[in-house]
Amino acid sequence: MLMAHPAVLTDLIQQYETLRMLHAENGSPEARQRLADVSYTLCVVTGTRDIDAALIAARRQLPGAHPEDDSLVPSA
Repeated sequence: MLMAHPAVLTDLIQQYETLRMLHAENGSPEARQRLADVSYTLCVVTGTRDIDAALIAARRQLPGAHPEDDSLVPSA
């Protein structure tokens, strides 16, 4: 499987978090579309199907991540 460059992953994560912080999902059509685009791109580059899994996978691919650390997995 191809892996995205860490700089690309970092940028996508930051874009996603910024859009979520600004509540883009409730904003203008353009903001909602941008959030959807970033979410989709994160899923594609991490080989996942939902944004939560994509964020976990992306963060685990970043330098300094600890693969055995499951602290990024949301608790039920």
